[in-house]
Amino acid sequence: MSHERQFYIDGAWVDPVALKLLDVIDPSTEEAFTQIAVGSAADVDRAVAAARAAFPAYSRTSRADRLDLLRAIHAEYTKRYDDIATTLSREMGAPLAFARAEQAFTGAAHLERMIDVLKSYTFEYMQGTTQIAKEPIGVCGLITPWNWPINQIVCKVAPAIAAGCTMLLKPSEIAPINAVIFSEIMHAAGVPKGVYNMVQGDGPTVGEAMSAHPDIDFMSFTGSTRAGIQVARGAAATVKRVSQELGGKSANILLPDVDFKTAVAKGVAGVMRNSGQSCNAPTRMFVPLDRHEEVKAIAKQVAETFVPGDPRGDAGNLGPVVSEVQYNKIQRLIEAGIAEGAELVTGGPGRPENLNRGYYVRPTVFAGVRNDMTIAREEIFGPVISILPYETEEQVIQLANDTVYGLAAYVQSGDLGHARKVAAEMRAGNVYVNYPAWDTAAPFGGYKQSGNGREYGKWALDEFLEVKAVVGYEAA
Repeated sequence: MSHERQFYIDGAWVDPVALKLLDVIDPSTEEAFTQIAVGSAADVDRAVAAARAAFPAYSRTSRADRLDLLRAIHAEYTKRYDDIATTLSREMGAPLAFARAEQAFTGAAHLERMIDVLKSYTFEYMQGTTQIAKEPIGVCGLITPWNWPINQIVCKVAPAIAAGCTMLLKPSEIAPINAVIFSEIMHAAGVPKGVYNMVQGDGPTVGEAMSAHPDIDFMSFTGSTRAGIQVARGAAATVKRVSQELGGKSANILLPDVDFKTAVAKGVAGVMRNSGQSCNAPTRMFVPLDRHEEVKAIAKQVAETFVPGDPRGDAGNLGPVVSEVQYNKIQRLIEAGIAEGAELVTGGPGRPENLNRGYYVRPTVFAGVRNDMTIAREEIFGPVISILPYETEEQVIQLANDTVYGLAAYVQSGDLGHARKVAAEMRAGNVYVNYPAWDTAAPFGGYKQSGNGREYGKWALDEFLEVKAVVGYEAA
């Protein structure tokens, strides 16, 4: 039975209170391939009631019980791995090879990391005669985005399970079917009824109902800064904790002693990956003024190796962006870059010449960009990179930090000590030195308008726990 038109509440697939359908669009064809039911405040009430009822018993389960449950979830995830990858390719346009190797992989990686963390996590310890106890925060509202859908679902659900919390997930309505599969995984793994619940819907309806709900104790949100502000406003009346992972406009500083051919190539690839739809993409490439022309040539050559095409075919290695709204936003910003005097090195507005449908964006490189230009200030969320020249190290540090965002920064140098020195100056939650491997144990989150919480590993588990001090636990 297909569950696209149902929600997962209290351990069962249920019909919505009132049936309202929404098309799910394949961005490579611009055509609907299925429909989902979208929920209402009444559906949220049902799911929260189930989570609230399940919390007393689940919050008292043992570490061993939660480890067994996470292992069961991981086993069921492995069984559905190819289904997840295929679905992600269809609903968000990721090339199938990328969906398998990276998008679907992230969910398994977060489960494995959380199992490892939970084995040795310290929930209680003594501080003198006071006992410090970390306890599950309660019923959690989880809102996840469309750009790395299963990554964000699992990196919230796994620590909630590990902490002993119960939850309601609202996945993105733009890429919702992977969440249906994940809910089937949770059911097959034997998650106790009411512990995990899922309601589809949009932000203004389901998201706002969750944020303001008096029986939700904690909101974990990933998405745009604009939407994050709405979640925080909705949550304020009930004084619930809110953790937010929001937008970014990450600087990538290439210091003069770096291997420019390698550093530029990896930097361009880092932006084109996932069609530019990553909040921590290194979209502002800062390069020494006297290497500007050289960098332009390398960036052009590399960008043109990314060929837009059918995500499930062999003709390209760059999928479409996720929606018409995103496509139009990216086109507006590319046009703004040209109008404001940035040098268009390759790409530009409009679809690629060989494609007449689908939300495909031409891989685009701008050079001679100033940090006050629109393309250097706004998050584009597409395959568009800006090259900004600098003259001194002091200047580039100031320019890199001159943004309302602070999710990530990148530093490239042939001298690790030099790179570390510059990394220490970055006002960002993550600084990546010389393009390191992904670390699921590193805290992920940002400064400033990029958010206020941390995800991944033990840092995620911390977010789902309250701290209690039992003073006088032992006599002096």
